[in-house]
Order: sequence, then structure tokens, then C-alpha cells
Amino acid sequence: MILWLWLCWGFSTSAGQPDSELMARYLEEKLMADYSIMEQVARRVPRQAKFLQRLETRPRMSEFTVKSTIISRYAFTTVSCTMVNSGSEAREGVFEMQIPAAAFISNFTMSIGNKTYYGEVTGKEKKNSSDDKARHKKPPSATDGRENGYETFKASVFIPRKMQARFLLHYEELLQRRLGKYEYTVSIRPQQLVGRLRVEVNILENSGIVSLEVPPLRNSKHKGNGKVEGDVSPPPSTVVGHTKTLAKVTFNPSVVEQTRIARNGILGDFIIRYDVNRELSVGDVQILSGYFVHYFAPTDLPPLPKNVVFVLDSSASMVGTKLKQTKEALFTILQDLRPEDHFNIIGFSNRIKVWQQDQLVPVTPNNIRDAKKYIHNMSPTGGTNINSALQTAAKLLNDYIAQNDIDARSVSLIIFLTDGRPTVGETQSSKILSNTKDAIRDKFCLFTIGIGNDVDHKLLERMALENCGMTRHFQEDEDAASHLKGFYDEIGTPLLSDIRIDYPEDNVEQVTQNFFPNYFNGSEIIIAGKLINHTSDSLHVEVTASNSKKYILLKTDVAIDLPSRNDIRGVPGLEDGKGDKNYIERAWSYLTIKELLKSRLKSDDDQEKDYLMEKAKSMALTYNFVTPFTVLKMREAGVHSEPPQEEFISPSTDGIGEKLQSLQGHKAPPGIRRQQDKQRIKISKTSADGDPHFVIDFPSSKLSVCFNIDGEPGDILRLVSDHKESGVTVNGQLIGAPAPPNGHKKHRTYFSTITILSNKPERSYLEITPKRIILDDGERLLLSCARSAVVRSSNLEVSISANSNITVTIRDTISFVILIHHYKKPAPYQRNHLGFYISNSKGLSADSHGLLGQFLNHEVKLLQESLNTSHQQAGQNQTEALKPNPTNTLKVKGRLIPVVWKQRRIYNGQQEVDCWFAKNNADKLIDGSYKDYLASHPFDTGTSFGMINSL
Repeated sequence: MILWLWLCWGFSTSAGQPDSELMARYLEEKLMADYSIMEQVARRVPRQAKFLQRLETRPRMSEFTVKSTIISRYAFTTVSCTMVNSGSEAREGVFEMQIPAAAFISNFTMSIGNKTYYGEVTGKEKKNSSDDKARHKKPPSATDGRENGYETFKASVFIPRKMQARFLLHYEELLQRRLGKYEYTVSIRPQQLVGRLRVEVNILENSGIVSLEVPPLRNSKHKGNGKVEGDVSPPPSTVVGHTKTLAKVTFNPSVVEQTRIARNGILGDFIIRYDVNRELSVGDVQILSGYFVHYFAPTDLPPLPKNVVFVLDSSASMVGTKLKQTKEALFTILQDLRPEDHFNIIGFSNRIKVWQQDQLVPVTPNNIRDAKKYIHNMSPTGGTNINSALQTAAKLLNDYIAQNDIDARSVSLIIFLTDGRPTVGETQSSKILSNTKDAIRDKFCLFTIGIGNDVDHKLLERMALENCGMTRHFQEDEDAASHLKGFYDEIGTPLLSDIRIDYPEDNVEQVTQNFFPNYFNGSEIIIAGKLINHTSDSLHVEVTASNSKKYILLKTDVAIDLPSRNDIRGVPGLEDGKGDKNYIERAWSYLTIKELLKSRLKSDDDQEKDYLMEKAKSMALTYNFVTPFTVLKMREAGVHSEPPQEEFISPSTDGIGEKLQSLQGHKAPPGIRRQQDKQRIKISKTSADGDPHFVIDFPSSKLSVCFNIDGEPGDILRLVSDHKESGVTVNGQLIGAPAPPNGHKKHRTYFSTITILSNKPERSYLEITPKRIILDDGERLLLSCARSAVVRSSNLEVSISANSNITVTIRDTISFVILIHHYKKPAPYQRNHLGFYISNSKGLSADSHGLLGQFLNHEVKLLQESLNTSHQQAGQNQTEALKPNPTNTLKVKGRLIPVVWKQRRIYNGQQEVDCWFAKNNADKLIDGSYKDYLASHPFDTGTSFGMINSL
């Protein structure tokens, strides 16, 4: 077998196939994959071994393993690498690992022969000391250079002959949601073929995992890594399995499969993308052992209009590929602008060139065409005047906001791109920063993009941080056009502005950032904090935000579960976990340190910067994080200490479960009473509820009249019709159910949907079901009935009390209350349904109509009554029932209607009401007949009785 491999190698070389080094490595892998038989192999094939030793001067990597556990977006990653020195002398082994720049290293251990070295996180001194350097090793470090969001961790040691070294690296990160997906990335670049290469990722998301995908390996230098365009299949040997809340992904390529991907062992980035189930609510709040983390990412919101100024570097250094790719990206971005957006373009070098002077123009086909011509004709020349470009852009936006009074109705932003440092005009970074901040004045956000290696990264990063924006950096040789378009997609669809998330001050402390200027589609807001009230059984959460012309308030109480409920034994991927890491506490510490670092970067006060540095350093030491203010020093554990085992430190997952129970607002355990449960509301008796039972209250007559409507399932009843005057129409759609046994009805009907329409001063409508609410006033908003919320605009307010009721107020003069009826264990004749109550009818005109609306401005008179009951007793809703008597007659609109005395149950807080009941589908009580009140569809607005129109 050995002879056959040798002959193949000789033939392949002469035929121009794989080179000798590749074949030698392949032969070495086949012969020496098992370190335990290394000596035997060397004795059996001495000639080949000597030849390999001459070719291969570095230790061989026999094993490279990555194991990760992601719990609720927080990722714990362990990298294990084993190197074997099969040579006759000591050789340097270099362990390199690219890790996300946002990650914190939390542990590192090395074992060389029978010696073990462990990493100790210590505070960084002003002057580096070399006292602890080992004689035969270089200290590990994370390189300063960043490559597209990554840092390179590097450790080198000299490995004695015929011995091995093992490296264990641990790091942690909080995954960020971008473009609607979380992306977890592992760099697989061992720089040689590996006998045992394996990646294993376990994901636990109690909200439910959706859209899990594993794209092909990504090579940052060559986009797509040479794959066929459109290929989205996972890398070879990838296995994906998942349930509703758990997922396991493995990648275990053989040496042959590695060779097909990359001969040099630089395979690329192994990527996993996924999202979780979510709804418009306060979000997902998880609580564990005195800490909480809050994920807020609402969906189904209409986009806000935006006012954007593109500021593009056109200096001489942009010549060639950089400017060409920038133009390509802008052409695509311009096509993605929405009709309600406004924009302008500024090109800058020595001079500042504004496309449209002193204005932002609307998005029209002609304006897009002219903008593309302007961009196409941009040519690189001159220096880089960053300060004047930003001052011009800020003045454009400030003037537009002031002149058009659009501050509350849209989101304004500057997108700034450059490839260099300031060379013309103001060149001092501190002055540029202060000038930019003074010009923007917290009125809008600045997003910065740097291309190439000559940009001032710190300047761009700080400008973005100080002005509520974000920054990105792309390498010159990358596909900049694709990256630019991707970055714009992240910020191109603002959904909310001025988001504030509050918790009771006496319940929490040390809460991370809780105010956010904007929320962009596909992103996520994350807040964490500590609980201080350990006797409380719930945490109250309120979210306020603006969406175009609407103000939104969301609120709920989140149950604080008991540790005894949080048993996760048997969850895949955690069987070997021996650590005791509270993932929520670590997420809180991660976010807190990140914010301290950002605050220090923005600060100009030396005393404040020192305070922030010491605070960040103290927390980093507590949680063993390597940060800019801490350093990893290697300590020798002892000559006879055991080598590090392949133990992957997994977090404590108390608080998770189906076995992982993440606590959301609607999942409060039994025994915890909700403040929102069926609030007692004070409204008028005028209503339609139940089967449906109609009640009309006549306050001045001190009488109540009631009637039933025996409709058919699917019928749409016009309840209020005042479209011509106040512009308001209310329709209710019926759903059917079997009749109770021994009853006189053939079936029951309930309101399944209430539709409220208004066309004054602007067109809007509400469609309400027992589960959700659709609000559309030109922008569609989806709300859950299971979450308390308030949405307010200039003419409309919708207030939701979770699983209880919805109050709709129109122009402060018309109010309707819709009660939500849910059955936990419904009988066959019961259905979840709605009740409709009129709370305030002052804004409805005297000509309003509908089954309820026609009585709002009329009075009723009781002409005759029972001999044993006075008129006054009847008017005061006496409790004793009157005997049916043909002489009981009501006069309404000149018509005489025979009535009987009844007691009717309603749900307005009084539970029961005494009323005069009109039989036979309210014959003679209502104008016309029942069929005259049938609408053709939920949005039918019948302008007057007997006429039909549509909104």
C-alpha cells in the first residue's frame, strides 16, 4: 500500500497534477493520523519519513475541533487544536484563529509535552512587562489588524521532537441580528490539511427556531470561493438537524474533502444563519438568577419615510475599482428608495459638489434617472475635505427638517463614504468630531463607511457613535459593491423611532442602554440588567416608540420563574458541560462592557475616560474577558499537571426550556395574577354582545331596550353608519356555532370580526378579531390582542388591555370598546368572539344609522305598563321581573312596539341590565328589516339607510 501511494505521487508529479508538498502532506496524513503509532510508522518507512521531514518543517496539525453552544443568541465557543512534531528537533508551532472582533476571549490553555500553561486575565499595565514570558514560547495575542470584522488570535510555542502540543481557546459573543437573521461564523483556516477536523454547533432558542440555513463556505478574499453562482448548498459533510427549539449542525470533512475545498488548508468561514419566532409585542424577556435580558424586534410594521443624504468621496485616491464599485452600489440603492423618501447626493474632494442645491428631492423616476447620471459622471480628483462635506450635508438636512416640519413623521440620516483621511480644510480629528456633532445636534444619525487600509478607522467609528449611527469597514480587494448594498439594506428600512424601554426603578438596576433613536427592519434591540427586588413575582415592562404619525405604547408583566422549574438535563449539546455560567448574566456583562468601551471612545474628558476604563477593566476581570484594558498572561501550571482535556465549558441554562423555558409576557405560570386581566371598564349599556344580544340605553328616559338578531353565519351587520357626516362606520361579521341542546334556536352566532372605518380627516380602518388587530391609516400595523399596547396618532387612539378589551377613540369625541371573549375549554356551542360597546357618541351626527347608531339621538316613551308596577320602577331597572303583558308598549320614532320585561346579561362591568325586550328580530323597533342592515363586505360604508358604498 505504501509503495502504491509512492508510485502515484511520482506519476502525479510528472503529469503536472498536485505538487510534491501537497502529496507529501497527504501521505503523512494517511500514515500518521494516529499519533500513538507515529514511531512505528517512522521505523517501517524510514526513507519516506526522512523525505517528509525535509519537505515539512512545521509541526503537523492532527486535530482541529470547534464546539459551540448558542443559547438565546449568546454563543460560547471552544476551539481545540493539536499539533504533532514528528521531526528530530524542536520546531515552532503556531496556532492562529480568526475570531469575531465583537467577541471576548474568556480562556486559553496550552499543553506542551507534560507541561501545561493556563491563561490568566489581568489588568493591562501602561508598560508591558516581560517577566512572565516562558523560555520556549511566545505569549498569545490578538493582532491589532482587523479583517472584515475579525481579529486574529495567535500563539506560538516550540514543540520538542516527537511530542505534541494542544491548544484550547474559549471565546464568547452576543449574536447580532442583521437583515432578519442571526449569523454565527467560525473561521476554518488551519493552513494545512487536518486528519480530524470537526465543527459542532448546538442552538437552543425557546422562542422557536426558523429559517435555519448553512450556506457554502465563505472566503473573504474571493467572494463565493469559486463556487457556481447561485449555489446555496451547505459545505460537504454538513449535517443539520433541529426540532422546534433545538438545532445541531456538524461539519466533519475528511482529508479528501478538505483537499477539494482548498489545498492550502484555508477552507474559509463556516456560517450558520437563523431567526426566531417573534411578534409585535414587548419582545422576549428572559430572567435567570437575578438577571434579565430583553430582546425587542417587532415585525409587521410599516416603514417610516426617510430623508437621506449620500456623501461620497470622489478624491483622487478613489480612482479605479473603489469608485466603480461605489457607483454600482449607489445605482442599486437608488432603485430601492421608496416613493415617500427624499434624498440628495454630495460628492467631495477638494471641492464640495451638491447634486441638488439647498433641497432634498422626492423619489420619482426622473429624479432617480438624473441622480444616476450625476453619479456616473463623478470623476476622482483632488484631496479629501471631510469636514466641509459633513457640514454641507448636515445643513441640507437641518434646513429640510425646519422648512417642512417633518421631524416627527420620518427618519433623517447621512450615509458617508470615504477611502482616506482628511487632507484638505480642517484635518484635525478632534475638530472634525466637534464640528460634526454641533452641526447634527442630535436631530438625525450619521452612518460611516470606510474602504481600504488608508482610512482613519477611529475617526469614522467615533463620528458614527457620537451621532447615533453605525460604521462599517471593507477591504479594497473585496466585493465592495455587495458590502455597500448590504450595509444600506440594514439601515434602509426604519420602522420605529425614539424607542424607550422602561422597567420599574425599584425592581432593576445597572440596566444597559434603554433609549434608541431608530429601529431598522431586520435588526434587534437588546437590553439587560440586574433585578434588585427579589420578592416580586413579576417584572413590569413598557416600550414606547413612534411609527410615522403614530405613537405606540406596549406593556406587559413578565413572570419571574422559580429555579426549580428550570431542569435542562438531557438537552443535546450540554451533556459534557461542567461550567456554571449563567448565560443571561454573561450577556449582561458583555453588553455593559461594550457600552463602557463606546462611552470611553466618545468621551473627551480624561478623568471620565479613566473612570470608564477602570470600570470596564474591573468587570472584565470579574468575568474573565480579554478586552482593550485587560491582557491574557500565561502561567505554568506545573511540570506534572494533567494536559487540558477536551472539555467544552457550557453555560448554565437554568431558566430555559420546554426544558428550556424562556419567560415571555404571556407565559406567566399559574398563581401570578395579571394586572391586565379583564379590567372593569365603565361604558354605556348600548352594545351588541353574545349571541348577539343588542342593548340600547336611553339615559334621559331612564329606559333600556334590548333585542336579538338571528342572523346567519357569515352575515356582516352594519352596527353604526355615519360615513357621510362624521365619516365613521362600524361593521360586525358573524360566525356560527351549534345550538345548545334542548334549545329553540337552530344555531348560535357571534361576532368574530369588528371593522371600524373612518374617512375624516384621513382614510383609516381597524379590523379586530379575538387574536389580532390590523390598523391601517395608509401604513399597515399589526397588533396582538395578547399584549397590552397603546397606539396614538393625531386623530386616532387604540388602547389594548391584554386578552381583555380594546378601546378605540376617534378625534376624542367618539369611543368604542370591544370586549374579547376567550373560552379556555369551550363547549361545542361556544366560540371565541367579540362584544361591541359604544362609550362616547358625541362625535356622531344626528343622522347616524345602523342597528345601534339609529337610536343614539332619539328617545323612547313607555306608553302603557303593567298594573302592579309604576313607570318610575320600570325606569329604575327594578330587579323583579314583570309578567308579560300585551299592554306594555314602547313608542319609538312614532312607531308602537310591544315589549316584555327582561333581565339581560352584559359585560360592561355591571354584568346585568334590566330592559324592555322587542321580539321578532326587533320588528318595528328598527327602521326597515334585518336584511336592510346586511353589508356586502367588511369595508362597506353604506352612506345612508338603503344605500351602499365602499370606503
